[in-house]
Amino acid sequence: MVIGAAALVAIGGCRKLVSSSHTSLLLVSSQCRQMSTDAQSVSEKLRSSGLLRTQGLIGGRWIDSYDKKTIKVNNPATGEIVADVACMGTKETNDAIASSYEAFTSWSRLTAGERSKVLRRWYDLLIAHKEELGQLITLEQGKPLKEAIGEVAYGASFIEYYAEEAKRVYGDIIPPNLSDRRLLVLKQPIGVVGAITPWNFPLAMITRKVGPALASGCTVVVKPSELTPLTALAAAELALQAGVPPGALNVVMGNAPEIGDALLTSPKVRKITFTGSTAVGKKLMAAAAPTVKKVSLELGGNAPSIVFDDADLDVAVKGTLAAKFRNSGQTCVCANRVLVQDGIYDKFAEAFSEAVQKLEVGDGFKEGTTQGPLINDAAVQKVESFVQDAVSKGAKILLGGKRHSLGMTFYEPTVIRDVSSDMIMSKEEIFGPVAPLIRFKTEEDAIRIANDTIAGLAAYIFTNSVQRSWRVFEALEYGLVGVNEGLISTEVAPFGGVKQSGLGREGSKYGMDEYLEIKYVCLGDMNRH
Repeated sequence: MVIGAAALVAIGGCRKLVSSSHTSLLLVSSQCRQMSTDAQSVSEKLRSSGLLRTQGLIGGRWIDSYDKKTIKVNNPATGEIVADVACMGTKETNDAIASSYEAFTSWSRLTAGERSKVLRRWYDLLIAHKEELGQLITLEQGKPLKEAIGEVAYGASFIEYYAEEAKRVYGDIIPPNLSDRRLLVLKQPIGVVGAITPWNFPLAMITRKVGPALASGCTVVVKPSELTPLTALAAAELALQAGVPPGALNVVMGNAPEIGDALLTSPKVRKITFTGSTAVGKKLMAAAAPTVKKVSLELGGNAPSIVFDDADLDVAVKGTLAAKFRNSGQTCVCANRVLVQDGIYDKFAEAFSEAVQKLEVGDGFKEGTTQGPLINDAAVQKVESFVQDAVSKGAKILLGGKRHSLGMTFYEPTVIRDVSSDMIMSKEEIFGPVAPLIRFKTEEDAIRIANDTIAGLAAYIFTNSVQRSWRVFEALEYGLVGVNEGLISTEVAPFGGVKQSGLGREGSKYGMDEYLEIKYVCLGDMNRH
């Protein structure tokens, strides 16, 4: 129902703009037609390439939902329907779990080298099809095409990395406590994994989980967001082509509560990995308790970007711009609060506003676009309510602050000054293109304000003092910290939060541990000849 309502709002978006004058009617209609033509052309090409899949993947077979129900996937830039995909539920998910459970025995018994070769072939195919996958991401999620292709490269890097890391799962030999004993430690795959992923990174959030899971010998049932399932299905098609065996990777989408319940209640599923909101993460954690599943959660953030007086102004503006406006502010590591020290506050506000003003809002297929639409109208309404709350409590809009003239779910890149801790946007994730500027006086103030949140995912510091950077990043209660850098995610480093931003880590060698069990073996009577 929510998806349908959002689609209706979006479809009417172009029409809402045309009442002011005949000139604006022609202009907006032309823009909408251009968006529609580009998207339609891309959609047709993707269908002919075989990458626009609409069925779920269970046991190596593409199947419709058992009751033939479907859900619509919409292009957030135009409101048009991209595809009708299978709307799956409990029965399909249970069959997917059974398929993964059966495939686990053979997949886990392959040598690490054999699994590595399959993953490497998958990586090669992802890169070979990066243009098509990027177009698919832009179609269903809305981000600019250049950024979408960048996501494909980023997402594929996890498959490449874990293809290599598969061969580096080392055990241990422990010096024995008795002379006739030998003590060993083995690392073994945990079993069937349920992976629940969000819409903001339709490929990377999947590969970051599936890569280490398959590399370690686990099998996986993926539930992508019902808003963006097409990229997941295309990636799964390429996985099949790469030689991932039937059942090792399954994809089900549709009825989120039913799919989630099936994954959580099944004793065959030994691990749940989830990226999404803190509220949903808590529910999943509680629901996993009866079967005592291993759980890793990458949840919401409230990232501070701290700009000190001694920062290089250009570096601080560039870094904060990247940290805030990537994916139109729709990432869990986006700078949610920009903390600026007294001495540089006004200069930064001016320079930052000038930089934000240069951002190009538009359809992701349009050349030069740097800011796409928000995912749906509910997301826009949330941003609007946060801005209204801030203004009502004394904040001042320096730039933007309203829906974009393009209509649909486009929102103007926004800068707001004089934001205080009692405003909602200081406490909760905005998940949109709004940068709140908060003034602070001392280093101690900055640390106190930054840590005054239940979240602890990412933080950013801008300073030219090495001593200060060490003091501050050690004091910050966050799992990721960027110093003079706004884009810090990489496959070779651990990604994850503290406090209520989650459990566990993704990426890097530490990401493998989330899918492995440690087994201790004691060999006795070893002195007998």
